[in-house]
Amino acid sequence: MFRNFNGWEVIIVLVVVLLLFGARKLPDLARSIGASAKEFRKGLQEGVEEAEEEKANDA
Repeated sequence: MFRNFNGWEVIIVLVVVLLLFGARKLPDLARSIGASAKEFRKGLQEGVEEAEEEKANDA
């Protein structure tokens, strides 16, 4: 997904984010993104475990 970005494009995106949210809100934004990613991975893992459990019960 991000393979097509070069260095300048990443810098421009980071500057735009900094301008939109401000320096004070960036740590909170990063923390909430991290928490969301953690919950997403947890949900994926639970889905995999349920699928494996159903597969074992069917066999």
